[in-house]
Amino acid sequence: MKLLFASDIHGSLTATERVLEHMDNYDADWLILLGDLLNHGPRNPLPEGYQPTAVADRLNQYAGKIIAVRGNCDSEVDQMLLDFPMMAPWQQILIQHRRLFLTHGHQYHPEDLPPLMRGDVFIYGHTHLPVAQLQGDIFCFNPGSVSLPKGGNPASFGFLASDVLQVLTLQGAKTLAEIVL
Repeated sequence: MKLLFASDIHGSLTATERVLEHMDNYDADWLILLGDLLNHGPRNPLPEGYQPTAVADRLNQYAGKIIAVRGNCDSEVDQMLLDFPMMAPWQQILIQHRRLFLTHGHQYHPEDLPPLMRGDVFIYGHTHLPVAQLQGDIFCFNPGSVSLPKGGNPASFGFLASDVLQVLTLQGAKTLAEIVL
């Protein structure tokens, strides 16, 4: 199974189009959206190509292949535009004897983890910073932001295939971080 992860789209149609291109090019089975889908939020600048309604329309074309969680900038009004559920604060996926715990990162985060077991993978967004590391006996992964990257990093997304979890640049798909599960 191939999973593509995107976080913090913040209404950028430009970033959404690139994510969906990668979804198709990598032949990903699922698109995992880690919150902050349509709104830029009061602390963020407007991202390139800010068109939240168009973002909703494009994502809806992939609705049957999306698993999403709610970010701190997402609201019930956003849900009204989307054809897939995105109001859950967290989701879990089981793969090959591992649990992937998906959340935005504003409630649970690496300094305040949910109850996890050895070898589980904690996947979050929110910080806009790419991370792929082992923290104790838990894997922590953040694909960064596809629209408003921070820390001098380029826009990025995540990809999981064959037990390799990678953060890749949105432009050119160069590896920024990687961890083998």
